[in-house]
Amino acid sequence: MKVDGGAAGLVELPKVDVAEREARNLGGWPMLGLAVVLVLLGAAAAGLGILQGGAALGIGIAVGAVLVLAALVAAAGLTAVEPNEARVLQVLGRYAGTVRTDGLRWVNPISERKRVSTRIRNHETDRAKVNDLDGNPIEISAVVVWQVEDTARAVFAVDDFVEFVAFQTEAGLRHIAGSFPYDAHDRLSLRDNADEITAKLQEELTLRVAAAGVRIVEARITGLAYAPEIAQAMLRRQQAGAVVAARQRIVEGAVGMVQQALDRLDEENVVELDEERKAAMVSNLLVVLCADRDAQPVVNTGSLYQ
Repeated sequence: MKVDGGAAGLVELPKVDVAEREARNLGGWPMLGLAVVLVLLGAAAAGLGILQGGAALGIGIAVGAVLVLAALVAAAGLTAVEPNEARVLQVLGRYAGTVRTDGLRWVNPISERKRVSTRIRNHETDRAKVNDLDGNPIEISAVVVWQVEDTARAVFAVDDFVEFVAFQTEAGLRHIAGSFPYDAHDRLSLRDNADEITAKLQEELTLRVAAAGVRIVEARITGLAYAPEIAQAMLRRQQAGAVVAARQRIVEGAVGMVQQALDRLDEENVVELDEERKAAMVSNLLVVLCADRDAQPVVNTGSLYQ
């Protein structure tokens, strides 16, 4: 199995030969009833032998002991399975299957039974400090919703699948954070393209934890900010960028308004202006429209050129 590591190349994951399968199991209540009956029969056989005495004493006790031993063997195979829980069975070191049916079940009495929760779980990472694609230090955190899908891989492919998910989540989050800039207008960025980045994070985590039989239900970035040492500088840069963008928008609108005013004056023959006066008018209108304060008009009571 290969995981796409982006700029870091391909990560080769070991092959996992084990896969979940259903274990042989029976309903537990009939076996519990059989164990109770065997105990009662064993007690009756021993009691009858004691009453009769002589040779019957030894036979009765021996039969009673065998019946009680059989009852203990039957009872040893009983196991309770809770809803959204599985029991992974091992017989003499070999994987013997998984029991997912909830309730009282009966399995091989000599099997080792490991409890694995298949409930949906949450894992929230600590706030990690990492450099983004542009080299700026940022702080990022995420929450991952996951569930065990293959109990055999969860138990036998890794030492501790809960710890495995935690480490792989942090590694995947750091890789995604270092593969994109924090803020950019011409490409994907962590701040402006949250949905796309989240999809890439979930895809990478799915590949990373697949070997442990874990399914990623959802992954989402919950915290994203510049590191404290550069936060103020980056804030000033963002403010400057916002001011420049606002000024650009104002200038574009003012130029359109001036052009519209000149066209209307020309179409309706309100006044004829030479090129010099048009330039002066354009200059005055742009100053008025682009200024961040209200203009103070000067009323001209003379001729047009005074």
